[in-house]
Amino acid sequence: MANDVQDITEDKTQPPMSALRYETPFELYSEMPQVKQMTQHRPRDDEDNIEYLDRLAGSTTPEEAVTFTAFAAVPAMAIWWAYECLRVASDDMTASDRELMEMVANWCSYSDNENRYRVMNRALYAPVRTPAVFLGLAVGWSGGPIAPNDSAAVPVHRAPRAINSAVLSSLARAELSQRPVRLARFIDQAAALFRPF
Repeated sequence: MANDVQDITEDKTQPPMSALRYETPFELYSEMPQVKQMTQHRPRDDEDNIEYLDRLAGSTTPEEAVTFTAFAAVPAMAIWWAYECLRVASDDMTASDRELMEMVANWCSYSDNENRYRVMNRALYAPVRTPAVFLGLAVGWSGGPIAPNDSAAVPVHRAPRAINSAVLSSLARAELSQRPVRLARFIDQAAALFRPF
């Protein structure tokens, strides 16, 4: 009996973490109505996240799978996913965008407010809203106070909207023949977020 108690107390197993805000897409659409404004398709009551992602990917508007991912994943995970999507298109990035992408990657590893403000400041004052700039804005709006001297919280829909803009504008810059291939790759990368790890 004593050994059984010791085994239980030494068990450090943690339940699987989720990269998602909500258990189901139906909950997401109920709690974050902004996603409804950006998608035509609606989740079914009994549909789980991966089923809904697959249904969107096979629909006439597969780009909605990108929008769903941007809203469904917690900001840090969605930003990392978008970062990986944008890396696919890195050949046409300017030096300034590459530097911003490095800052985003640094924030993903060290996500403190100081790094977040640094990325947001760079993105806010960028002369052009490129995919990398939208991703930088998403970092800035990912949570916490909006600025060092302003304790107001950022509305929760701002980061997902910026993430969505980053990925879809990156897709729009691709050659027309490459867009379906690139979109399929983005959705494949997103699918990993919808499985417990």
